[in-house]
Amino acid sequence: MKFIKTLMVVVLLAIAPLTIYAEEVDINNATAEMLSKSLKGIGLKKAQAIVLYRQKHGPFKTATDLANVKGIGEKTVAINSKNIILGKQKKTK
Repeated sequence: MKFIKTLMVVVLLAIAPLTIYAEEVDINNATAEMLSKSLKGIGLKKAQAIVLYRQKHGPFKTATDLANVKGIGEKTVAINSKNIILGKQKKTK
């Protein structure tokens, strides 16, 4: 019985990191704070860089376009690709 409990704890600990960042995030509309909380490997500085890039270049067309942001590589995009959604960027006047 103790073995089964130990095994369950090990399994839960193994999958816990996968569920921490399971929230979907719209990279074309999310704030820097939302991006940093929702994307694994993206802190506030990189999230701010995403927002600035989006403001300068327009909405992202694909999740892989995130790799165009300085400091974000293809590995980070791949890790987060299942959580990224692409909404239309809100127009500003």
